[in-house]
Amino acid sequence: MNYFLSEELRDIKELCAEIAEKYIIPARAELDEENRFPSEIMKVMADSDLCGIYIPEAYGGSAEMFGGGSLALCVATEELSRACGGVAVSFAANALGAMPILISGSEDQKKKYLPLLASGSRMAAFALTEPEAGSDAGGVKTRAVRDGDHYVINGTKQWITNGGEAQIYTVIAQTDPSRGARGLSAFIMEEGTEGFSYGKKENKMGIRASATRELIFEDCRVPVENLIAREGFGFIVAMKTLNRSRPGVAAQAVGIAQGALDEAAGYASQRVQFGRRIDSFQGIQFMLADMATQIEAARALVYSVARMIDAGEKKYEKESAMAKVFASDVAMRVTTDAVQILGGYGYMKEYPVEKMMRDAKITQIYEGTNQIQRAVIASALIKETAGGKR
Repeated sequence: MNYFLSEELRDIKELCAEIAEKYIIPARAELDEENRFPSEIMKVMADSDLCGIYIPEAYGGSAEMFGGGSLALCVATEELSRACGGVAVSFAANALGAMPILISGSEDQKKKYLPLLASGSRMAAFALTEPEAGSDAGGVKTRAVRDGDHYVINGTKQWITNGGEAQIYTVIAQTDPSRGARGLSAFIMEEGTEGFSYGKKENKMGIRASATRELIFEDCRVPVENLIAREGFGFIVAMKTLNRSRPGVAAQAVGIAQGALDEAAGYASQRVQFGRRIDSFQGIQFMLADMATQIEAARALVYSVARMIDAGEKKYEKESAMAKVFASDVAMRVTTDAVQILGGYGYMKEYPVEKMMRDAKITQIYEGTNQIQRAVIASALIKETAGGKR
């Protein structure tokens, strides 16, 4: 289907496809089996100038070339995810970690950190989740106490993508526990800060090429100038970040689903049963048709939301949630059906659809579970109805 991508966006898509073919596909099974971070592939992406496609030119990026950067990030993430969801999220999580600085950071913060991320010489991570603060972001217990020209931070973060691999972290912490979510603040913390260490690396079901670790803060002293926005704005910063990044998760889901469809259709065109190729059976044909239709619908929704963001639309929380919900649900259905089409072979690690099915599941969970997203969508609809909007 023609989505009328610009020449520059088509170039990004082609570049990511080349990287996937040359570097990701040959390594993905090994990366998955060994739970190993794709450092070499990340360097290839940095050398290919992919790391700055969502960052403005003023800070070393190339977002203007692609009409704003959100659609470019989605196109790149989708194409990389087609080969491996774990490698793709290692790339995309840089944008998640950078978004608080990009959206709400001071000019000095942007000039200091964004060029490093745009060049790929540094990686970023977003540290919000804790043992008691998942869907309930207001439940953050990590504490930041002002002490002169520093904040002293204590606490633990859980399940942080790029944890231990990134050098720049945006950390959400409580500066005023009496105010709940309104007492949260956002900070930039660099690797090497005294008292900042890493806990266990998680042994995950899927996206195993990505690094997911605990972050431990023990009397970490962070300069006041590393506070993003103002005290008490951490929840707003986090929500703006997630609203902006969720189309990227949706793009990841679309890519995983497309990769699974490619494998299933290819297999069905060669597998013979009862003397016939199985793609000649109507049952298989209908499955493939539904898979393809669902993927195109998800892709259209994701690209539409990304274009809204690039166009400067201020309110897109509902649409962002819709894209994430729909695309991730599609990814789970499509990858499950792909395993079914391959039958017993689909259940074996020698065939990539088994991995794709495992990778797809997390897209329904992280950056806000799909149940939370449905609550966000419903809340927005109720507000629109109450306001008389049609």
